[in-house]
Parts: sequence; C-alpha cells; structure tokens
Amino acid sequence: MATQRFAARAAACAAVVVLAVTSGTAARADDDIESLPAEQIVDRSRDALLDVRSVHLRAQGDLGENRSAMTVDLTLDRAGNCAGDVDLGKDQGKVEIIKRGDAVWLKPDADFWKNQVPVGGSAFDAVLNGRYMKGDASDSRLRPVVDACDLDTYRELVSDNTDTAVGTFTKGEVTTVDGVRTIQVTRTVHDHRLTAYVDTGGKHLPVRITVTGDGADAAVDFSGFDRPVPTATPPADETVDVSALLGRTPSQS
Repeated sequence: MATQRFAARAAACAAVVVLAVTSGTAARADDDIESLPAEQIVDRSRDALLDVRSVHLRAQGDLGENRSAMTVDLTLDRAGNCAGDVDLGKDQGKVEIIKRGDAVWLKPDADFWKNQVPVGGSAFDAVLNGRYMKGDASDSRLRPVVDACDLDTYRELVSDNTDTAVGTFTKGEVTTVDGVRTIQVTRTVHDHRLTAYVDTGGKHLPVRITVTGDGADAAVDFSGFDRPVPTATPPADETVDVSALLGRTPSQS
C-alpha cells in the first residue's frame, strides 16, 4: 500500500540520521560541555534525547541512493500521538498525518494519489473529496504510520544502536543554530559526513543533525522538547473510514 511505503520512508529519513550520530559511549563528565571530548558530548546529547517525552521533528533533504528529497514534519510523543505531514518532494505528493490514541487520520493530496497510486488513485481522491481517511491503529495497513508516529520507535532505535566501531567522532566549532549556541560533533560513516549540533546549555539536546556526501544532503531539526502534541482531530463529517475506501483486511473479514 502506498501509505505504508511513504511512512516507512518517513521514518527512515529521520531515524537513519539520528542513528548514525547518536550511538555513543557510556562515559559521563561534569565539565562544561564545550571542553568535553567529542564522544562524551555525543553521549550527553544521546541521553538527553532518550529522556524527552515529546518533540517536534523536521527532517528534510536527500539521503542519496536514488531516493528523492522529502520533508517529514511531525510533532510526536511517547504515547504514540502525533500530528504533522510528509511531503515526498518534486510534486510527488503530500500526506497530512494525525494520530490520537488508537485512531489514525491520513489526508493525501491529489499529487499523492496521482503519483503514488497511478492505477485507481484518482478514484480514491474523488471519493475522499478533501476528507481524511480514518482507521484504527491496529489495522496492519497503517502499522508503518503508527510506528513513525511513536517517539518510542526512535528511542528504541537509538538506545539499541551501540556500534562505536564505525567511524570516530570529531569535535568541531561552536556555532549558532536557530538562535541556540551549539557545539558541532562530526562522524564519517560509509562516505557520509554526519554532524550533530548539540545545545551547549540546558540538557544538551541535539538541535540539528545533518548528513552530507555520497549524494546525500539532509538535515533533521529538533525543537519543542516536552511540548504536548496538538490534540485537535478531524470531525466525523470530514472523515471516511479506511475500510470503506480500501476494503477490509483479512483479519477484519
């Protein structure tokens, strides 16, 4: 299903960058973060990211390997709630995503149906007529969307990734990102240069992570730490049940 493909790519676009930079050591120190070795800066940032309850994540760019540039803009939390959208880039389509509790709403635009579902997509678009598809989080067709909306998905990936043998960390310059004073930490993995911009104040959370080289040019920006996910959901008259649109899954039959 097209929504499964875009959700998986959305998760990958954000998670692959986070994973490659935030696998760190267990060492801790009480010194000013700017004076710490690169590995300990990464460790502090990683631990801080694992501790947040919610975050606004914006991933954009091209990860190479013949993947088109895309933008993922989501606010998500550890309860699995999220709100935002995924833009596949180059007029390939955009999908608005809302998940609250066990309910999931998706609103693909006309470009999505045209390019991602070339056979029959225009019919789906006509049936929806600007409304959302609504389904249950237990629907297997929506599982990638559900996973991409859950902050714990990313936390588990980061906490499970402890390979420090691939690439070494190098501390860079102090610079400002969106008004925040940060220290750069860079790592090269398989011809990709990955740079984390770590807040020198507060909990030392990552503000931005970039990946360049070998055809890649992408960034993930983090903000809104521990701020609640918007609670607004579409009214019933603006939704169409996903089973009515796409049919029931075998488990629902």
